[in-house]
Amino acid sequence: MTEPPPASGAARLPPGTTVLERGWLSANNILCLGVDGAAIVDTGYCAHAPQTVALVGAALQGRPLALIANTHLHSDHCGGNAALQQAWPAARTLIPPGQAAHVRAWNPEALSYTPTGQDCPPFRMDGLLAPGSTVRLGAHDWQVHAAPGHDTHSVVLFEPEYRVLLSADALWENGFGVVFPELEGEHAFADVAATLDLIAALAPRTVVPGHGAVFTDVGRALDTARRRLDGYVRDPARHALYAAKVLLKYKLLEWQSVPLARLHAWALATPYFGTLHAGHFAGQPRADWQDALVQDLLRSGAATRDGDTLHNA
Repeated sequence: MTEPPPASGAARLPPGTTVLERGWLSANNILCLGVDGAAIVDTGYCAHAPQTVALVGAALQGRPLALIANTHLHSDHCGGNAALQQAWPAARTLIPPGQAAHVRAWNPEALSYTPTGQDCPPFRMDGLLAPGSTVRLGAHDWQVHAAPGHDTHSVVLFEPEYRVLLSADALWENGFGVVFPELEGEHAFADVAATLDLIAALAPRTVVPGHGAVFTDVGRALDTARRRLDGYVRDPARHALYAAKVLLKYKLLEWQSVPLARLHAWALATPYFGTLHAGHFAGQPRADWQDALVQDLLRSGAATRDGDTLHNA
């Protein structure tokens, strides 16, 4: 017997579905329990891998982990793959199409880890999340939809009975993720718009974003995302500045505190910062530009400074 649909504004996930909200260093983990085993969608950043294994193990309550699925292969969404594969060797791992060869050969440059200055332990892939197909997660079938923009190869997952969307970084409650292809010279803002249109057409009742709390006011979130996108289209340098600050803040989330000299050395050695500076801020000396990024983090309350050390806030 099918359960009645949820009341308007009430978040309801398919039975057996649990969201492990992880904050911004590690993407949310979505655990789907079924009779024959369990599946996890996205696995967090590698710095949290031991915690991820512990959380998943506690939630499984003795069930096997049968499937690991990644909405995309940014380090904060698949950094726990290797540890989970080690803990549950029989689990199959599915990734979106487009980067299978880079995973098989383990190419951290092509997989974005070297350009962003982030880490991801090598993991095995066993199959693909092909757009247009369905994937069994726990006790429910989820539609796989292509969702380019934030990442060219990203997918989102939609469960049609409960109308639940796992939106990854295509839609957050207050925006969406950095449009990384734009940083590489590709024209991807139109892809973001098309993905937002796709989400509107799916008409989910509940959205589980890649980061942040589950939400139900999908119309407001889409309006917010479209306004932000319009601003980036009008002024691409605004998006580039946002991206640079996100990359800096993300590393600070990992380190928690760091000497400023080490932070600047890391930024100088991280290719995306050079690309962003050359493409949008070349009129400003590189050292001054990086220092201005730090000052922006301090002014916004995203960081604090104690002498020559920067602290996450």
